[in-house]
Amino acid sequence: MANDQHKLQAIIAHSKEYGFVFPSSEIYDGLGAVYDYGQYGAQLKKNIRDYWWKSMTQLQENIVGIDAAIFMHPTTWKASGHVDNFSDPMIDNKDSKKRYRVDHLLEARADKLEEEGKADAARLLIGKMEQLLSADDLPGLKTLILEEGIVCPLSGTANWTDVRQFNLMFSTQLGSVAGEAGEIYLRPETAQGIFVNFLNVQKTGRMKIPFGIAQTGKAFRNEIVARQFIFRMREFEQMEMQFFVRPGTELDWYAHWKETRMQWHRSLGIPEDKLQFHDHAKLAHYANAAVDIEYNFPIGFKEVEGIHSRTDYDLRRHQEFSGKKIQYFDPEINKNYIPYVVETSVGLDRTFMMVLSEAYAEEEVATADPAKKDTRTLLKLPPRLSPVKLAVLPLVKKDGLPEIARTLMDECKQQFHCIYEEKDSIGKRYRRQDAIGTPFCVTIDHQTREDQTVTIRYRDSLQQDRLPISMISQLVQDAIR
Repeated sequence: MANDQHKLQAIIAHSKEYGFVFPSSEIYDGLGAVYDYGQYGAQLKKNIRDYWWKSMTQLQENIVGIDAAIFMHPTTWKASGHVDNFSDPMIDNKDSKKRYRVDHLLEARADKLEEEGKADAARLLIGKMEQLLSADDLPGLKTLILEEGIVCPLSGTANWTDVRQFNLMFSTQLGSVAGEAGEIYLRPETAQGIFVNFLNVQKTGRMKIPFGIAQTGKAFRNEIVARQFIFRMREFEQMEMQFFVRPGTELDWYAHWKETRMQWHRSLGIPEDKLQFHDHAKLAHYANAAVDIEYNFPIGFKEVEGIHSRTDYDLRRHQEFSGKKIQYFDPEINKNYIPYVVETSVGLDRTFMMVLSEAYAEEEVATADPAKKDTRTLLKLPPRLSPVKLAVLPLVKKDGLPEIARTLMDECKQQFHCIYEEKDSIGKRYRRQDAIGTPFCVTIDHQTREDQTVTIRYRDSLQQDRLPISMISQLVQDAIR
C-alpha cells in the first residue's frame, strides 16, 4: 500500500511537459477526471493497444476481433443488470455539498495510516471495508467512516449523510427532437457489444467452441471523485476479450487466462514483484470466480486487469430480454447449450499509466568534471512500445550532413516511427529523446561522409557504437519485434 506522491507528481508533470497527457480543455481550467493524450501519449497508447490486439487475435487461432458501437439499445443495459446493479456506495458531506465514493474515502484513510507507519491498522481497515461492501452493509460503512474520524477534504467536517447507492451510467437522448427522443446510455463497458453479437460472429466466422471475441473501445462511467491522474477517469478505454466455453469447463479456462494474462503484463517489462493477484472479496452478480491483476503504482497496488468467470449470465439474460434464441450446437456432444464465458478486461489507460510509472527514471550521469553532478530524466520504455523508435541527428546543419540524415530518415520512416532533429547541441537533443523514451539515437557527423558509418547511442546504457549506416534500419526493426 506504499504511496509515493513525489513520483506520481513527477510523472504527471513529465507527461504534460513532453506531450504525453494534458488536462482536457485546459484553457478553460480543465474538466475533472477527463484527460487528452498528446502526440507522444497517443502513439504510446496505440502501441500498447496494438500489442494487446496482436496477442489476442493474430497470435490466437480461435479469437477474433470486432468493433461494436458505443450506443446500444437501452434494453441491453436492463438485461445486463447495469440499470439495477451498476452502482457504488456514495456519501455526501452536508457542508461542502460534495459527494464521495465510500471506498475512496476509506482507502485514502488506509494510505494515511500506512504513511504513519501503522501498516497493521491500514490492513485491518481495508479488511473491515471489504467485509461491509460484501454484505452491502451501508449503515456499517457510515459507522466505519465516523469511527475513523474521516472528514470532507473541502469542509473539514464529518457532517455526513447516510450512505446510498448511485448508478454510474451516463444517460443521453437519442433523436433530434426532444419530445421524440428516447433515453439511452453511454456504454459503461465494452463487453455487452460482444455478447449481443455472439451469434453474428459465431455463424459468419464458423467459430467452434472454445473461441473468443475481442474488442477495444471507449467506455464511460460517472465517477464522482476525480483523482490519481488517469487511473480513474470518466471517459476511458478498455481492451476486453470474452472467451466462450462449454459449461463445466469454465474454471479450467479461468485458470488458463489468469496465468496467460499475467504473463502478458510481464512481457511489457513489468517485474514480477510489481504485480500480484487479488481475489475478489465480493463477486459480481454475474460471476462464479473473479480475480484482479494489480500493479504497484506510485499510489500503491491497484487493479489493472480483471479476469472473471461470468457463467452464462449475459447470454442467458439477452436471450430472455430479446426473445431470440442465443445458443450453440456442440457437435462433439450433440447438444445445444448457452455457452459459459471467461472474461479478460484490461484498462488501456491504466496499462498506459503502469508502463509510464515503470519506465520513469531520474539518473545521475557522469560529467567531464568529476566534482559536478548531472541528472537526466528518461523513460525506459520497451522499444516495441516507445512512441519514437529512432532519432536521426545531424551533428551540424551544414556540410551535407542534413542531406545524409534525411536520406536515412526517409528509409527508416517507412518501417517505424522516427524523428529528425537538428536544433541545439547534440547533448541537449539526446536528453530530449531520453525524456520521451526514444531507445536509439543516430548521429551523422563528418566521418559519415568519408566511410558511411554513424554513431548509434543506446538510451538505457548510454553506450555508443560506430556502425555502417546501412545497418541502422534492421538493427531497430530487430529490437522492436
